[in-house]
Amino acid sequence: MKILVCMSVVPDTTTKITFTDNNTQFNSQGVQFIINPYDELSLTKALELTEKNGGTVTVATVGLADADAVIRKALAIGANDAIRINAEPKDGQFVAEQIAEHIKANGYDMVLTGRESIDYNGGQMCSLLGALLSWPSVNVCTQIDVQDGKAIFERDIDGGRQNISSSLPVVASAQKDLCEPRIPNMKGIMAARTKPLLVIEAVSVENSSTYSLFESPQAKQAVRLIDASQAGQLIDILRNEAKIIA
Repeated sequence: MKILVCMSVVPDTTTKITFTDNNTQFNSQGVQFIINPYDELSLTKALELTEKNGGTVTVATVGLADADAVIRKALAIGANDAIRINAEPKDGQFVAEQIAEHIKANGYDMVLTGRESIDYNGGQMCSLLGALLSWPSVNVCTQIDVQDGKAIFERDIDGGRQNISSSLPVVASAQKDLCEPRIPNMKGIMAARTKPLLVIEAVSVENSSTYSLFESPQAKQAVRLIDASQAGQLIDILRNEAKIIA
């Protein structure tokens, strides 16, 4: 079984985020980057599936050379090899089209993504890849298995969970309950140094979007205490200042 795991390299959640060039560019100086946590779940599940059914796990990332150290961590966790498509990941559509071209040229039985990346929270990759490849796609999976040549999924839906099956090849995205992410051990770290990390050039793709401005969320305001006898004042604030009641 041949599985491709799509991996985003994202800022650590403890990193202070700032912007440059009049708030039009993300400032990467001093930022600690990590594997997107949902993609770590995808990687772990891919390893579990190949350990059960046989096969290989390849990690694919769209990014520049500074992503290589994070990619090596994915190899240390257990991926057999890695692909870095040498381009700045401009948006979800751009990334999906780059990875889709690689998939078409190489062939995989299953492609796993995270539910979303924790930086832009787009949640697009699974569906975009399914559309570009004309494959079935299954989002927010809490269980994934392969039996008798079919993929079996449990996924979150409004008000519950749904059990479905799909033919292969298929694209699926990981939800937080899918599995427990693996931590690299010393053997894996040493092995990662010699595992293949192939760098390929990006294909020409027309930009579908641009970022015009970044804004930090407003700082939390101090708590305002209203005396219990001043209910009218509270209603006035909620209606005319907070504008959360009509």
